[in-house]
Amino acid sequence: MNTLLSQAFDPETFRKEGYQLVDLLTNYLQDCRAGATMPVLPPSTPDEMLAFWENDLKQGDFNLQQFYQTLILQSNHIHHPNYMGHQVVPPAPLSALTELLEALLNNGMAIYEMGPASTAIEKVVLRWLSEHIGFPDEAEGILTSGGSAGNLTGLLAARQAMCGFNVWDEGNNGDHPFALMVSEEAHYSVSRAARIMGWGEKGVVKVPVNENMQLDASKLEETLLNATANGLQVIAIVGNACSTSTGTYDPLDKMADFAQKHGLWFHVDGAHGGAAAMTAKYAHLTRGMDRADSVVIDFHKMMLAPALTTAVLFRNGKHSYATFAQKAEYLLGDGKQKPWYDSAARALECTKKMLGVKVYAMIKLYGDDLFRDYIINAYDLGQSFAELIDAQPDFELAVKPDGNIVCFRYCPENHNGDLNVLNAAIRNKSLKDARFYIVQTMVNGKVYLRVSLMNPFTTMTELNALITAIREDFA
Repeated sequence: MNTLLSQAFDPETFRKEGYQLVDLLTNYLQDCRAGATMPVLPPSTPDEMLAFWENDLKQGDFNLQQFYQTLILQSNHIHHPNYMGHQVVPPAPLSALTELLEALLNNGMAIYEMGPASTAIEKVVLRWLSEHIGFPDEAEGILTSGGSAGNLTGLLAARQAMCGFNVWDEGNNGDHPFALMVSEEAHYSVSRAARIMGWGEKGVVKVPVNENMQLDASKLEETLLNATANGLQVIAIVGNACSTSTGTYDPLDKMADFAQKHGLWFHVDGAHGGAAAMTAKYAHLTRGMDRADSVVIDFHKMMLAPALTTAVLFRNGKHSYATFAQKAEYLLGDGKQKPWYDSAARALECTKKMLGVKVYAMIKLYGDDLFRDYIINAYDLGQSFAELIDAQPDFELAVKPDGNIVCFRYCPENHNGDLNVLNAAIRNKSLKDARFYIVQTMVNGKVYLRVSLMNPFTTMTELNALITAIREDFA
């Protein structure tokens, strides 16, 4: 065999480098758990980072462990308790080990033969999740690569089920343009899905929100009437569980009533917060989600899995077969349903990663309570931080949070300038200092600082320190 190929596949080299990498990552995790001083997001510019790696590629010598160390140093440290930025969970370390196994086995899963064990495991995981959100026994689904792909998959199924003709072969009918209704605060992936399906901007009918940034259910009838009067054929309504910007949940039960009354497909984007249905304490936020036709939930947000692993669940399991098929094409000649175990015809991907394996491993290792404990801990922390902000005379909340996403801003009493400029400056300084990683958002035209409390080891100690640091820098 070619010497270089033999070297690349040498088991002993893999063993040696693997042990060293695990030691390196273990030390990194220990530093993060201890809250060691480090830049949570190391300051850099895109051009500087590009120049660094372009130059690195030109260098002759290469040390794999040094490469790993450099990559760690330059990355966003989501395992650090001062990481409070985007909705990305620090994955449970043993789930990352399982992902290493997935990567090496590399079973593609387009058809059963390409991934026999992982195909069966995926179905088991989806049944487990379906039961936990209250779906019936006939529910089925698919795992896909991210919430955007998940929302598109669910809405493609809605189009296929509700359009009344073979849209897959014939395309959209210009005489009856389709549309969906969604909150003004919906994630952009919903609007993107409508555009991908050829519905254009007019195909996304925005429903106004209330003062808590939730879809205003009292506006549903009026919005539908206006859309119909404008020549649109609304076939679906999408609920947030929860919104990305403010973390508030739409009134899913009222939306389910509305969808049932008007014969609409009800889709719930539960990418971030749908998993709250697993907890007794916060399940009320998702009330009505069990009546949805399709639901999207990200395991890589509130369920401790590495990105990307997204479940698309269908209350009527047959819809998971019809998503990418013409009418009844999911049936065989004798009327029986096509096999569940060939996923290429049911997902956006042909070659698909072994997405369910790491979730299955966590379920078996830790049981259901791992996920419940994590969600409750994160949501409780969000409530406690909101109470802290509410008690400060020089800070204000955008809205009372439902979960672990909190939007707030600094508004000192004697400040005469623009508060939007002030809070944007706070965010910019945090990027330079890199002690904390927070982001910002706009709510009703105002700039707010935003934290997503994803790290299970972030406590009120870190959050109090964040408030103190803002005051010290900008009082």
